[in-house]
Amino acid sequence: MPNPHREHPDYESLRPQAVALRRAGLSRRQIRDRLHLHNNDILNRLLEGVPAPDWTRRPNAKDDLRAQARELRKQGLTYDQIQVELGCSKSSISLWVRDLPKPPARTREEASAIARRGWEATLERRDVVRRRTKQAATSEIGELTDRELFLIGVGLYWSEGSKSKPYRRSERVIFINSDPDMIRVYLAWLRLLGVSAERLRFHVHIHESADVGAAEQFWADLTGAAPSAFGKTTLKKHNPKTVRKNVGADYHGCLMIRVLQCAELYRRIEGWWYGIVLGAERPT
Repeated sequence: MPNPHREHPDYESLRPQAVALRRAGLSRRQIRDRLHLHNNDILNRLLEGVPAPDWTRRPNAKDDLRAQARELRKQGLTYDQIQVELGCSKSSISLWVRDLPKPPARTREEASAIARRGWEATLERRDVVRRRTKQAATSEIGELTDRELFLIGVGLYWSEGSKSKPYRRSERVIFINSDPDMIRVYLAWLRLLGVSAERLRFHVHIHESADVGAAEQFWADLTGAAPSAFGKTTLKKHNPKTVRKNVGADYHGCLMIRVLQCAELYRRIEGWWYGIVLGAERPT
């Protein structure tokens, strides 16, 4: 293997110059250009043992966290406690502080309480990220054009609306859902199609153990429909053996929306949907 010392006759004289330039804050490229070097092996030998200046080092976003973690460890905090304070993973904390003395052992109750606080802090951080992602995604949509709303409504109806079957012909436009936002979009779609409010009938479907009156008022306020447009509420029998999750003040049951004189509209919806299917099957 070639000896880089012998490849450059001025090696011994270049060493002090290279060290001085490095300590003056020059980068490797600057030193190489200044000394007219074209061999990285020689440059490595010239700068061996000389630390790089701070400005040439890439900033590490975790340097500050690492310093804080070490300080907290010196104060006697456990990995769980440091995680609660700094919001970083325990695997990172372990790498940063494993050379420091271990704090005194905790009781099971203390350890459990610390772990619980750490998990709660983790959930809160995740929730913050989740909210930011949703807000960013919401801003990407912007205002819908009529055509975009039209296509969305067709897909929405074909997912959640009633459909005619070969074994049971029923050309009725009936939509039922528990999501208030989905109901809003569906009603906006019907307005776009020119379906008047007079042709709409509403029915609330809800468990009998819920606050039926509050649910009826909720849907009336959301739709803005007249009381005469609401039919009799359908009550679902309560089964004590069933553990339902849809309970509490946010539970309003489902709202069924029926369009009168709708056979022609149903046929068009069915045709629109198959038009979307054909349009989506693009050649590859």
